[in-house]
Amino acid sequence: MSGLSQALILVGLPGLVLLGARTLKPIAWLGPVVTCYAAGILLGNLPGLSLHRSVSMSVSEAAVPLAIPLLLFSMDVPRWTRLARPTLLSFVLACVSALVSAALVGLVFSGRMDEWWKMAGMLVGVYVGGTANMNAVGLALQVREETFVLLNTADIVAGAAYLLVLLTVAQRIALAFLPPFQNPTAWSGAGDEATTRGPERSWRFARGLLLSLLLAVAICGASAGAVLGLVGRLDVTGVLLLITTLSLAASFVPAIRALPGSYALGDYALLVFCVAVGSLADASQLGSAGLSVFVFCASVMVLAIALHFGLAALFRIDADTVLITSTATIFGPAFIAPVARALGNRELMVSGITTGLMGFSLGTYLGLALSWLLRP
Repeated sequence: MSGLSQALILVGLPGLVLLGARTLKPIAWLGPVVTCYAAGILLGNLPGLSLHRSVSMSVSEAAVPLAIPLLLFSMDVPRWTRLARPTLLSFVLACVSALVSAALVGLVFSGRMDEWWKMAGMLVGVYVGGTANMNAVGLALQVREETFVLLNTADIVAGAAYLLVLLTVAQRIALAFLPPFQNPTAWSGAGDEATTRGPERSWRFARGLLLSLLLAVAICGASAGAVLGLVGRLDVTGVLLLITTLSLAASFVPAIRALPGSYALGDYALLVFCVAVGSLADASQLGSAGLSVFVFCASVMVLAIALHFGLAALFRIDADTVLITSTATIFGPAFIAPVARALGNRELMVSGITTGLMGFSLGTYLGLALSWLLRP
């Protein structure tokens, strides 16, 4: 297979997955992220199909820096700073819990894995922000390809179990030791206008996609150029941190923040990363190492959730707010709507989405900070 054909497949496959999710129940049930990872792993291990690792690596390394600004353009920092005290406090407690749990579990595994400190930082990235942050931290720390695949896969499996709990019994469990939310706004049968769209093929949406993409490319290029000029080489860590900072600065411009389609395009870039990094997986290397990585990841997630809920109980934060901010940090803004629907509380939609976006802006910083602190 030629390098160009491979790149086109890696970039185009997420589009087919998104279309399939609308009509095929198995894909809708698994979700686009899991399906894209699985498709990438399948591509990388099909007998007779020779892929170029350099092409897959190049696509994966380009997707994450491009996704960061696209996801952060819609971040409304002024609104976030005006959120109610319980929401802000719960979000801070969730971030602290992720840092503490990743540090503790990382130290426990320090004698068993050589990249434990990098993995701890990556998990802070994903459990404060999202997949983009985890992979940005991994790229900045030059984590091995197999660690990328194993940790992403472990996060999906562990996260799926927690999501099932959130959508079913989490509220009843939380109410056993947390106060109830006062006067929630019930979830009506109609779709949420703030989070759903009709057919988005209008000129305005297409123009928004194009402008978002051009601005994201410009930020990535400017960041790379600035770092190259300052240090004389393309330091990945510096580039990613500068991209995050410039993207947050751009989000203060109302016209940029209101660009339609930027978040969806960033989400698509993450799916491209999923396919590309999945194609790097070697099935022969996913044995015992995979189990160890899963235990590492699941331990960090469970301990972070337990610490968050325990601290929330001390501060008497209501159950719905804790569950929404836990969803925002563990999963990101995309999962706020289904969890809010399961809670029967429409009022926390905006704060949940906003804290999820704020997590995107902090995840890379906190993940890298912890990794540097734990570095042997």
